[in-house]
Amino acid sequence: MSLLEWPRRVAAVAQFRVDDPNQPTLNATDEHHLRTVLRARSGEELVVTDGAGAWSLCEVGDHALHRVTPVHIDPPSPSTTLYLSPLKGDRSEWTVVKATELGVHRIVPLMSARVVVKFRGEVRDKIVARWRRVANEANGQSRRTYDVIIDEPLHVRDVPVNVAFTHFDGASDWNGVHSACVGPEGGWEEGEWGEHPRLSLGPTVLRAETAGVVAASLLAFGAGGWGFTLSSEKSR
Repeated sequence: MSLLEWPRRVAAVAQFRVDDPNQPTLNATDEHHLRTVLRARSGEELVVTDGAGAWSLCEVGDHALHRVTPVHIDPPSPSTTLYLSPLKGDRSEWTVVKATELGVHRIVPLMSARVVVKFRGEVRDKIVARWRRVANEANGQSRRTYDVIIDEPLHVRDVPVNVAFTHFDGASDWNGVHSACVGPEGGWEEGEWGEHPRLSLGPTVLRAETAGVVAASLLAFGAGGWGFTLSSEKSR
């Protein structure tokens, strides 16, 4: 993330996804949210992004947006993946929001033996759609300019063998770790992970949603995605 124009980006009334930051046009839903819900006034600034790193600052006009900065391209953060078992109620969505805010690049719904959430058919599709919706909203709130990927669900047996899973007796060194798996409320089934590496989330017992947030934080820090980068920003 770049420091160029960063204070203005933080102070902007909101951030929205558009097809082209060079010619910013909001869809009907976002236009309604900007003018009716946020009650943005003419002259206020907002951020628009294409979700692929390109962004610009725009000024709210009476009937349209007016770009007031060049279109910049943020350098991508390290690619990190959080495999997250679905949780009861809205706790999964809360964890997805926090992982998005913390900079996780990709989130994969993870099916493991002790998942208690009904996760198949239309229910599964609705849950994945909600994860994508709240991740998109958190993307704007946190001023991220790269879309968070909410992947299709994956079973434990199909997770690549080099991906670590979190466990109380795991290693404590997260340096260079780019992906990790967090289990459901009931924990992992005995022997479920075979020879996969193990990583610790600390010396205390965490609730499943807390474990997801801690893992997301450690991934961002360990993969080197914590902090700002000035040197590789471009504009167009």
